[in-house]
Amino acid sequence: MTARSVHFGASAIFVSLILAPPAPDQLAPIGAFLQESAPRDVPAICALVVDRDKVLFEAAAGWRDQAAGAPLRPDSIFRIASMTKPVTSLAVMMLHEQGRIGFDDPVTKYLPEFDRLRVMTEFHEDGRYESRPPKRAVLVRHLLTHTSGIGYAFADPRLAKLPDPGRKNLADMPLLHDPGEKFTYGPNTYVLGQIVERVSGRTLDVFLRENIFAPLGMRDTAYTVPAEHRDRVVTVHARQNGAWVERPNPETIRADVAGDGGLFSTARDYGAFLQLFLNRGRHGGTRLVSEASIRLMTTNQMGDVTLDEQPSADRTLAMPFPIGAGKDKFGFGFQVEMPPARDGMRRAGSVSWGGIFNTHFWIDPDAGRGAVLLMQVLPYYDEAAVKVLRGFESRVYKAG
Repeated sequence: MTARSVHFGASAIFVSLILAPPAPDQLAPIGAFLQESAPRDVPAICALVVDRDKVLFEAAAGWRDQAAGAPLRPDSIFRIASMTKPVTSLAVMMLHEQGRIGFDDPVTKYLPEFDRLRVMTEFHEDGRYESRPPKRAVLVRHLLTHTSGIGYAFADPRLAKLPDPGRKNLADMPLLHDPGEKFTYGPNTYVLGQIVERVSGRTLDVFLRENIFAPLGMRDTAYTVPAEHRDRVVTVHARQNGAWVERPNPETIRADVAGDGGLFSTARDYGAFLQLFLNRGRHGGTRLVSEASIRLMTTNQMGDVTLDEQPSADRTLAMPFPIGAGKDKFGFGFQVEMPPARDGMRRAGSVSWGGIFNTHFWIDPDAGRGAVLLMQVLPYYDEAAVKVLRGFESRVYKAG
């Protein structure tokens, strides 16, 4: 394996490449593309490609902190937001294997307050709405597939107009449809995190650290960044009037412990998480989760329901998403690529998801590859960020 570090003139853009045999020359164009894209299109890009047991490619391009003139490096720490969701879903699968969580259990078995849920039937522009009891209970499987009817305010204009569109009182928020009826992206995995805590008797951060992060060697993945690592955290840029505006990092960098978001991580750490799935639940000689659980997470678990495009109620946070809407399915934690796959891109059967700051990953089990692409820009699915994602993906597959 060869490593190369290059500094580019006055722009001080840092690019680090790790190229694995047998074909480093085939992988090099990926690094060239990232070098061209940061900071031209987005301020910072970190990318990683793994197979089942090693890193094939790693690169960092652009700025970790543009105002400070600090270049991005491969070990820089990113806010991965909703890339937390598959991690929490894996925790649920572990507890299921222990017989402590059932997929067809009603949520009220673990969180009795959810017996207050009602389905919105009519919405008024002043924020009033009519509702009725749901036709069926919300089950754990509905939370894992985002078919419960619980939605995010940033992705639904009706919820955005309610007095408390957050997740503090989810049991009192209206469902947008009956459970199991359709795909609606929402804080379902936040509720799963609460269930993990109730069932395990541990706080979610402790459960994830003990059962997932420590076994996989994910040393930089947590809800709080230690003070000594603050200078590794990437700043967030938001698009304003067509330009990127940098937001300085706070002195203390932490997020609320939640199942649906908040983790900080690195490309290397998340690559180890992807390798667990490429190895069907094993890490080295240790099995963390069964092949049956991996199969449930990575195959269609929503029947005839299809993943719908999610609208935007706040285009400073997110544009409509995701790629694959109208075709793809959802497993117990991942979007599942359904045929027909796009030429030269991830294959059918690949699984993926992303985070609101434009962090992305996919796992292609047929190819035996996983890829991580980390940026720190808003809104989600910003046109430039999607351009980088698709350009990276096409070059990964062109490399073979």
